Amino acid sequence: MHRTATIARSRGRPRSAAADEAILTATLAEVRDVGYDATTMDAVASRAGVGKATLYRRWKSKEALVVDAIGGVMRAVAAPDTGSLESDFQRLLQSANAMYADPATGQLLSGLVAAIQRSAPIAEAVRSGFVATWRDAVRTIVRRAITRGELRRRVDVDLANDLLSGALMHRFLIAGKPIDRQMTRAVARAVARGLA
Repeated sequence: MHRTATIARSRGRPRSAAADEAILTATLAEVRDVGYDATTMDAVASRAGVGKATLYRRWKSKEALVVDAIGGVMRAVAAPDTGSLESDFQRLLQSANAMYADPATGQLLSGLVAAIQRSAPIAEAVRSGFVATWRDAVRTIVRRAITRGELRRRVDVDLANDLLSGALMHRFLIAGKPIDRQMTRAVARAVARGLA
């Protein structure tokens, strides 16, 4: 009996899913508000309403915490199937409008772009998370277009992805202009025609 009690104590309390979720949500909110560099573990703990000990038991560093938080963002990007390459591209681009319309997105994206250059784990989290799911959606759309005969078989999927996502990122982060329906329609048309 004594041995059983010792084993039970050594396992500790189970992690709270609610606390994990609160911490990850607070992390993204903090990075959005102040940028990656200015984000601190103390600020995240305060925003999440948890003690610092709770935070540090789960994540040993800010980098590890941000990597996990990024990993939960947009795990799935739907690949529209309208029967037309141009329309599919247009729907895909429009699906990103909500993210870009959020005033906090600029700070989050600019902070992550800077952090990618200095942190291999953050770069991997971004590239294997949202970037990968977006690329998979583009690949699915292109494969359907090939099957329908709209595109040749050797089309460069990576180039299609770069043209679509690059246009949005440049408009948003560099030009500082809104991403609207007219813009997404024009980009979809240009990329679809260029690939064809």
